[in-house]
Parts: sequence; structure tokens; C-alpha cells
Amino acid sequence: MTMHSADESLRRLDSSRRVVTLREALLRAGISMSYLAPDAVNNPAVFDDHVDAAVRAFQQSRGLIVDGVAGPDTQRALAEAQFRFGDRTLAYTEDQRTVRGDDVAELQRHLSHLGFYYGHIDGEFGVRTRYAVAELQQNLGIPGTGVCDMETMTAMLRVNRALSPSQAFALRDYERLDRSTAALRGRTITLNIGRSETPSAHVTERLTGQPLTELLVASDVSARVERILHEFGAEVVPYDSEASGHDPVDRLPSLNVNIHCDWLDQPAASGVAAYYWGLPSSGEPRSPIGQRAAILMIKELAARTDMNNLGTHARTWDTLKLPGIPSVGIDLGYLSNFHDAHRLADPVFRQTVADSIVIAIQRLYLLEEEDQPTGTLALDDVSRFNPAEEQRRVSGL
Repeated sequence: MTMHSADESLRRLDSSRRVVTLREALLRAGISMSYLAPDAVNNPAVFDDHVDAAVRAFQQSRGLIVDGVAGPDTQRALAEAQFRFGDRTLAYTEDQRTVRGDDVAELQRHLSHLGFYYGHIDGEFGVRTRYAVAELQQNLGIPGTGVCDMETMTAMLRVNRALSPSQAFALRDYERLDRSTAALRGRTITLNIGRSETPSAHVTERLTGQPLTELLVASDVSARVERILHEFGAEVVPYDSEASGHDPVDRLPSLNVNIHCDWLDQPAASGVAAYYWGLPSSGEPRSPIGQRAAILMIKELAARTDMNNLGTHARTWDTLKLPGIPSVGIDLGYLSNFHDAHRLADPVFRQTVADSIVIAIQRLYLLEEEDQPTGTLALDDVSRFNPAEEQRRVSGL
């Protein structure tokens, strides 16, 4: 159904066949009201009080001016409300009028939920939506045409049903984690560090006497994490923003870890915190693997050290929103705090931090039945999931 007319408004007491069409459009838009259906009244062509009330209810639901007049804006909104997701094929064609509708907005919400669409939910099937559909199709193993047909809709809804709204996995993350092995061997992990050189006023580095800075602490912890990961056969590389935009999904790093120290003018501020890409207002994850990594890291750090647990937090930082790569950020403590600074100045403590990070990364890839309680997995246990090449050949793995 298409509502036309930029100047042919309908209002109370009008009488025409177009009022019958208006009644039907309001019903299809989800407005349920007594005596609105054409077959429920003696003369459906009359714009009576029931139609007036229905138009006002629709206008209220859409944020339009509530005047009871079915003018151009109301008719345009009604036209967009005529379709539910799955009613029609959605496509973008340069030389044709852009497809608009509630079904397009629903598609955009699905794509956003699955991690493929980052634009406004505007109900307009434009170029950005077409690209998002094409990327989704490629990840679903169907031709990446960019046309949202019935096959695409069915596959999308099937995946959405498998994911709870409170823990919505981005599809690419979901599939990669689902098909992954427990081993760290063969994985690529990217490590990035904070580089502030503001020295702590409380202590110097215990072995060298150097000023204790974020750069010193983060570099040392990162080097220790890298050394352990290499022992288990993982590759550690710096994050390359240009490469990540072109590499196929199966060649992207498995995880990005940002290691920082915090600083606050209030010296009482103390503790470790972890961050993932998500909505700060609600905590809703946009990178569920990043969220899971953040949860595991903060748990392991809290269990293995005496640092205050400041929890996990959703943030929209660019360092967490990496194309196709789950990312986690860790603040190891406040260099502005006496207790935190003294702990971070100790190389033995920094080794415990590095061990905690590696164990958390290992737990991220364990199946539920293989996972261990927080604080109980040791590095020797990690070796069981990452046998050396000689052991792998002997065991036939």
C-alpha cells in the first residue's frame, strides 16, 4: 500500500474511498482500536472520531505532531509502517527511489545486533546498509549480493534466535569462537601499551631505580605476556589498522589487549579495571568476546593479586572498536596511589599480572567443560592445551 499526496490531507468528517485506505493502513501499522476496521462500521469512507483517535495514536507513537490530520508527514510515516521484516526483498539500486520502511529499520537493528552495521537506524536502505548486508551474507556462507532476500532473512533470524538479547554475540565473533580450538598455539594476539612517562611520586622501579611510569610498567608486563604466549606457540604482533581492514576474517588476530596504568589527582583512587567495546549507558556489549575477555582478566587479576577490583566497563573508545578483532583494555592500577604504585614497582608482582593475563586469554578459548574456576589454573595447566610440536606428532594431534 502506498499513501500519496503531499497536499491531499485527510481530516475529521472527510468522506472518500481514501479514508477506507487510511483505516487499513492504520491497522497494518499496528494501531488497534474499536470501530477502526472497515468491516466494523456502517460507512468506512467517513473520517469519524475513531479514525481521528487512531491517527492521533499513530502520530504519538511516531513522534509526529498530534493533530489528528493525516497530512504528508503522517502519510509518509504510514507508508513506511506498512511492512514487517520478511514481507519483501530489500535492495539498493542507484537509479531507483531508495527503499524505506519499518522493515528496513528492523533489518538495520538486526545488523547492528550482529555487529555489521554502525550507522543510524533510519529505516532507509542506502549504500551503508547494502554493504552491511553483503558482509553478513559472506559470513553466513551465502553470496554477498547485498540484497536482503528471504534466504538472508531466514539465516539472520536463525542466528538471532541462538543469541540472547542480554549477551548478543557479534556474528563474526560468535562463529570464530564457536569453531575455535582451546589451543593458544597458532593464534595471533596483538598487544598495545600506554606510553605516558609521568613518574609516580611514591616509588621508583624496584630493581633499576628508574622512575615508575605507565610506559615502564606496561612495557614490562607486555614483554612478559609476549614471552609466555610465545612459549605456548602464539604469535604476538602490534596492531596494524591498515591490515585489519583488508585481511579475511580467518586471518585476523584472535584478540587485541591494551595494557595501561591509570592516574588520578585523587590519591585514594586505587584498583584494576577492564574495558570492552559496548554502550556505557547500559553496559550492552558490542564485542561479546571482548566483554568475555574483560570479565576473565579482571577476575584472574583480582584473584591472584591484592588489588581492588573496579570491575568491567563498556566504552566506545576507538582502541576497543577494532574492525573484526575482539579487544580488551586493562588498567593495572593507579600510579597516583601509594599502594598501587608500590605493587607495580615490584617485578615479581608484574610477573603475576602477566601470568593472570595469559591464563585469562587461555580460559577465553576453553570449552565450558574444560574451563577452571577463577584463580585455580596455573601456567603448567595451560601447557596441557598447547602441546609442543613433538608431543602433537606423538599423540597424533
